Amino acid sequence: MPKNPELELALQFIEKTDRNLFITGKAGTGKTTFLHKIKSESLKRMVIVAPTGVAAINAKGVTIHSFFQMPFGPILPNQIANTNQQRKFSRTKIDIIKSLDLVIIDEISMVRADLLDGIDQVMRRYKNRNKVFGGAQVLMIGDLQQLAPVVRPNEWSLLQQYYNTVYFFSSQAYQEANVVSIELKHIYRQKNEDFITILNEIRNDKLSEKSAAILNKRYNPTFSPTKEEGYITLTTHNNRANLINDSELNKISNRSYYFDAEVSGKFNENSFPNSEKLELKVGAQVMFIKNDSSPEKRFFNGKIGIVTDISRENVTVQCGDEIDEIVAERETWENINYSINEETKEIKEDVSGSFKQIPLRLAWAITIHKSQGLTFEKAIIDAEASFAHGQTYVAMSRCTSLEGLVLKTPITSSAIINDKTVSSFNESVEENHPDESILNKSEQQFQLNLISELFDYQPFLYPTTRLIDIFYKNRTSIKGEVIDHLQIIKDKGVVALMKVSSGFRNQLAQINEDGILPENSSAIQERFAKALDYFITQTKENILKPLNAIEFSTDNKAVKKDFSKQFDALQERLMEKLFALQKMSKGFKAKDYLGVRAKAVLQKTAPTKKKKKLSSKRDPILALKLRELRDEIRIAESIPAFQIFTQETLYAMCDLLPRTEKELLKISGMGKIRVSKYGEEILEVINSYCEENGINKFNEQKKEDKKPTKQISFELFKSGLSIKEIGKARSLTAGTIENHLANYISSGEIDVLELIELKRYKKILKEVEAAGEVKGLTALKEKVDPSFTYMELKMVLMSMEV
Repeated sequence: MPKNPELELALQFIEKTDRNLFITGKAGTGKTTFLHKIKSESLKRMVIVAPTGVAAINAKGVTIHSFFQMPFGPILPNQIANTNQQRKFSRTKIDIIKSLDLVIIDEISMVRADLLDGIDQVMRRYKNRNKVFGGAQVLMIGDLQQLAPVVRPNEWSLLQQYYNTVYFFSSQAYQEANVVSIELKHIYRQKNEDFITILNEIRNDKLSEKSAAILNKRYNPTFSPTKEEGYITLTTHNNRANLINDSELNKISNRSYYFDAEVSGKFNENSFPNSEKLELKVGAQVMFIKNDSSPEKRFFNGKIGIVTDISRENVTVQCGDEIDEIVAERETWENINYSINEETKEIKEDVSGSFKQIPLRLAWAITIHKSQGLTFEKAIIDAEASFAHGQTYVAMSRCTSLEGLVLKTPITSSAIINDKTVSSFNESVEENHPDESILNKSEQQFQLNLISELFDYQPFLYPTTRLIDIFYKNRTSIKGEVIDHLQIIKDKGVVALMKVSSGFRNQLAQINEDGILPENSSAIQERFAKALDYFITQTKENILKPLNAIEFSTDNKAVKKDFSKQFDALQERLMEKLFALQKMSKGFKAKDYLGVRAKAVLQKTAPTKKKKKLSSKRDPILALKLRELRDEIRIAESIPAFQIFTQETLYAMCDLLPRTEKELLKISGMGKIRVSKYGEEILEVINSYCEENGINKFNEQKKEDKKPTKQISFELFKSGLSIKEIGKARSLTAGTIENHLANYISSGEIDVLELIELKRYKKILKEVEAAGEVKGLTALKEKVDPSFTYMELKMVLMSMEV
């Protein structure tokens, strides 16, 4: 590609800054080539998204709706943040979003304002709620004079309350994003200056009389090309294109050949790049719909030719006057999704589905919509029924020359439909084109932003204040050492470090020298090193230490869920922050920090859980007796159960078996008031249990006296508990408890009718006796009613032994 100053400037903005970009340009200026260049060369962690399935496949990315899990239909402000309309994001998807440096949105002209705001909502939710697009850089690529967003009247009636226009630039996120706009100006598709001038005038809805006269010399309503000439008709409606193609194919007397696409994995039908069942004949005019994947690069997307031979596996095509024919075999289009490589932690593309088909389409006609991105040497334009913004321009700009263009209808101003809002926006883009000085200032600011981000403690404030808020609203149900530690975290940790961080940011701005990047400034590097030591020390002392000291418990499940969610979020942010701070000890380099930032998000340090594991020695009988005591007190005093003792406290008493008031006071949740009120009765239950089970004062059960697990189930059953209740108390399945109890049928200690209804027992017994003598339960089950379970058969057989 020849040297292109606008393209080079855009690449520099991507690599060296965090500025959000809108890259536009007339048709044929290399926007798609630019996208693929970034993908192959940029070191930033990125994903590519597009508004439609076909556009996503062509860009080798994914659709906006699938990646960001957007609801279909209008997206209102804060709708995603305040509702559960989205499917739950996987941990991998969240990690990808949190670690992103760059989001590329292709075909931005088709993205509605509310959809771009939806992307902003998701990025803020999972990355940084205080920054537009969550702090990630967003690159928007497209031409607003081409295809426009689709919006139905009922949708616009909702959206117009929030947006001036349906276009992406009317979104709240775009207004806040401080976007740099760059227009690619070098046209690769057309060479003729007169034709380029005409296209520009059509694009801007300013077709001059001179240009109209030149253009309409191409008007020829009776034109009928020969097969060898290779013209394609561009028309406005799909049914018109299909009618032309079907009619021309039917004129060929040769037999039809059909090629079935090979579709595997996930590949949405709406995103199929070609017919699932492709019909071709020798003599048919066809168009290649994919660039050649082989090193020879024999064909490109939009190349026209005539089918000269067809076999089971390939199609031979003669293109114009070229000497060599092209043998087209099946090509593969891939549907991808993103994941993270566990070893390298890089974002990787996984093929989730593929579509394999001959890369040809009938090409006597095609819709203007489907022609976007294609290049034709010879085309017949039928723009009489143009019905949407930009259609005439898209059709004309597909052609490489004026000489290869034929008009079925003359071009008048009525056929050129342009949105004045778009024209006005494009004028502002041209007027505010950035230069090298803006690039240099943006690069400096980018590095200062990265340093500030490293020392930014604003993201800690929300989970910390939420935890404090949850505690005060539910102080009677949350037990443990909580609020004092949270206040230290907030006041001495988060708020104090936010103030220092703000002052440090102002200092950096003052010592920053124009023309010198922060990473090359000795003064900034010196301040950076001192700040690093200070923030690491303060973070450990005033956030990490008190956070680790927090112990909480509650019987209220909703409170526990909410508290735990914010607690885990605070821990996660802390682990990320300490990881990043400690890894930057060698000084600041932008490239190094970007790598460290991603690794900080992806480190899999599990949050410390603030609850004790259930002890394997705990006997459910004691737990049941303590619950019974609590219920008696609760009913007698008309108070909630947790005011007597919480579930966590109950488990602690079962594990530690306190025998005296002094020992009981050491149990978390049992303060002096509770011990004075209920201690005597609690200790009576525990001491009785210990005496019955031979547990000495050292809280050790004699091994020889330890009960078999089936006996515990048996005693609970005899005490009146159902199988389901026993299973719940012992954290065992109903099947396991049934197996325990079955052992007591043959001894007569449990009557089988206590476990099986009489009517069903008689039915099973009758069939067991009819089956006669068989070897084993499996053989017996094959001879009886399949609804009988193995356990029921076992119980009936045991009852027969009594």
